Amino acid sequence: MSPKIQKKNKLKVVELFAGVGGFRLGLESSVGKNLGYEIVWSNQWEPATKSQHASETYVRRFGNKHHSNEDISEVLVSNIPHHDILVGGFPCQDYSVARTLSQAAGIVGKKGVLWWQIQRILSEKGRNKPTYLMLENVDRLLKSPASKRGRDFGIMLASLSNLGYAVEWRIINAADYGMPQRRRRIFILAYKKGSEVYKRLRKTSPSEWISKKGTIAQAFPIAPIENTNEFILEGTLEELTKNSDLFTTQRSPFLSAGIMFERKVFTQNIEPQYNGPKTNLGDILVREKDIPKEFFILDKDLPQWRYLKGSKDEVRGKNGFTFHYKEGPVTFPDALDKPSRTIITAEGGKTPSRFKHVVTTPSGKYRRLIPIELERLCMFPDNHTEGNQDSKRAFFMGNALVVGVIKKLGTALLKQHILSEKKD
Repeated sequence: MSPKIQKKNKLKVVELFAGVGGFRLGLESSVGKNLGYEIVWSNQWEPATKSQHASETYVRRFGNKHHSNEDISEVLVSNIPHHDILVGGFPCQDYSVARTLSQAAGIVGKKGVLWWQIQRILSEKGRNKPTYLMLENVDRLLKSPASKRGRDFGIMLASLSNLGYAVEWRIINAADYGMPQRRRRIFILAYKKGSEVYKRLRKTSPSEWISKKGTIAQAFPIAPIENTNEFILEGTLEELTKNSDLFTTQRSPFLSAGIMFERKVFTQNIEPQYNGPKTNLGDILVREKDIPKEFFILDKDLPQWRYLKGSKDEVRGKNGFTFHYKEGPVTFPDALDKPSRTIITAEGGKTPSRFKHVVTTPSGKYRRLIPIELERLCMFPDNHTEGNQDSKRAFFMGNALVVGVIKKLGTALLKQHILSEKKD
């Protein structure tokens, strides 16, 4: 049994873009020797809507103490408590463009792009900025935008370097490590200059950190692939935005794993190594008798489901304009002996769709997944999102991360921190 974790020994966490609390669930279930995580402030705000369903769900599950349901751009940094680690799955937008302010020193980005709120918090915290960052995003971040592939991520790395952080990242598919959903996301960890983890990274060869000694490598073992890339992120953020020859329409300079230290980037592709237990879609399904009748697909709707899921090679047109449309098939029904496909935000509702999951029951009926099953695929507790409409619950899981990934990263980061405390 793990030793009882005293509150005073916990790393203090600020959770941004909290959604329904995936980061919190993962961190609070992480295991460390007499150490853990305490959420000291969280923020969830859904723009352009009066209803704040995600924030309300978060409060139902965790209480409203230290929780903010405000536009993060309107929050004074002085009202955010000091913390050891800042975490968040910042929304996937067009992250650029950095430009220099003519009236004052500093960098700003495209209005409404929430990456720059992270940058603002770190900058205004100054010497009191957190020791660690743990961030998550879609894997296409490494190659966006299409006109300058990798530019957005390069600007983020350069910005973090300017703020005094070293960074490691990895694209992780949760299913590669035994989890029930095929969900590829980029995970970004950063370490503040002067911290013991920062010093260890500086003394370790880039390939060894990525493959063995880094936090992500400790959580998710890999086999490196030989192809690597090394370069320096030179220039101001504005110059990287406009003029850098690193970023072209052809290929991103960033591979699936890497580190950045003082603007120097080392990046390489990797292969996951995992031989442990695995959870498949069939393992998380509830009994057929417990499925509400509205989740079963009517016989009359099956042809449309089959059409949308099937391959297509056809001429389409509208208003006198025609074009050739072609796409491959999607497995129908979904295979029960494999991890599920990625859940998307449009998973809910009865309308036939190419992307929604459909499974067969032991009696041979076709049905959609119910909210509890979607929660299980993201490794949330059963009925975590209860209290919302089924379509909204599905939307939450389409936006969520896989909690088990955060648990493993959180445990590995605690071990890195414990090594740092021994060094002190």
